[in-house]
Amino acid sequence: MIPRTGEDGICEEAASVEVVTAVEHEALQRAAAGGLYEAGVVSGDRIAVFAQPTSGVLAVVLGALRRGVIPVMLDPGLPAAERAELLADCRPVLTVDGPEAVDALLTGPSLTLAPAPLGRPMHYTSGTSGRRKGVWSGVLTPDDADALLAEEVELWRFDAADRHLVLSPLYHSAPLRFAAGTLLSGGTVLLPGKFEPTVALAVISEHRPTTTFCVPTQLRRLLATGPLPSLSSFRLLAHAGEPCPAPLKERVVEAFGDEVVAEFYGSTEGQFTVCPATEWRSRPGTVGRARPHRQLSVDADGVVWCAVPGYARFAYWDAPEKTADAWRGDAFSVGDIGRLDADGYLYLEGRRDDLVITGGVNVYPREVERVLDRCPGVEEIAVFGVEDEHWGQRLCAAVVGSASADELQAFAAAELPPARRPKEYHSVPEMPRTGTGKIRRLDLPTALGLR
Repeated sequence: MIPRTGEDGICEEAASVEVVTAVEHEALQRAAAGGLYEAGVVSGDRIAVFAQPTSGVLAVVLGALRRGVIPVMLDPGLPAAERAELLADCRPVLTVDGPEAVDALLTGPSLTLAPAPLGRPMHYTSGTSGRRKGVWSGVLTPDDADALLAEEVELWRFDAADRHLVLSPLYHSAPLRFAAGTLLSGGTVLLPGKFEPTVALAVISEHRPTTTFCVPTQLRRLLATGPLPSLSSFRLLAHAGEPCPAPLKERVVEAFGDEVVAEFYGSTEGQFTVCPATEWRSRPGTVGRARPHRQLSVDADGVVWCAVPGYARFAYWDAPEKTADAWRGDAFSVGDIGRLDADGYLYLEGRRDDLVITGGVNVYPREVERVLDRCPGVEEIAVFGVEDEHWGQRLCAAVVGSASADELQAFAAAELPPARRPKEYHSVPEMPRTGTGKIRRLDLPTALGLR
């Protein structure tokens, strides 16, 4: 079905939206668990799931997790070589790839399931700053499983009245967590398929969702599509995945409301903070305070660490040295750099892996981006370093928007010290991104012919 667009620019009907209710989905999950059992899959095994945004995939994932089987969530659009590499790395006992493979599992006998998932899905890090790593948490005890689910429900207030709109791929950890939390709390999940702004707006207009998760790129596209339908049904719009430029954040908060919008900072490995828009307004630039049952600290080098309960621990799959580097006691780090204010609010300055050393000065790109985001005509900006005989590395910026290089240079001269001013600005129509919306910063020098 092709969605129609009315005179106001809003799609009049959403194409093939799946409306997934908790009661109906419970039966699918039980059948999927039975299908896995008949295929010889047992607790502790891994299955590879090429995750299309369908109720069947959700049933396989939840049916597996509630029996202690760990799904490895993979992008169905992976190139053949990367697909083969990740499958060889995770060594699944079963690969679920495509609608036929999903449907075959849904014909299994109905099995009893644990109340909460007995593990976290295994995801691979996005690889924006190097080789992708599998994040493995193993099988949880029933008590730890209950505690992990209860923490999510406590934080996001999932309940049976929720209608959650899935806009991001289910192979990404955050959208899968929100969808699963909604269903396990008795709510309804809306699956409109691959993200299309006009379809998303039509679903909002017709189905009146109460919650959704987005990355800033999706929010930018939604706001640019045209007139918005009423957004009054929303009680929560959560965003994460990449920094949200302040001008875009202001527009989102204006559209959805201060009490609805919440940012959180986390990674594939684990979650650090949550920041309601009301707190962001009073402390511009913060990503919030530690979420419940977490404790933040920043070491002498500015590296952010997060202490977590036992049920939130992880290891890097088949990488004990990398695992050891990531942990200090009960706290882990993914290498992000930041600072904490006196009230415990975290401000991120960048990733240690993104550090640019130019003329002997350490520059974190996010520091520069946060300032240049405010330059008129900038829709999006990404700062990076390239090798340079004189500077060691020279600071460059890729820019989406109408701002000229002269305008950016003038703005930077007024707002930034010399070492943090990019020496080159490159206009691009769009940024190279991962499947989950993060900018592929390491690809920019090659894409722009600078390497």
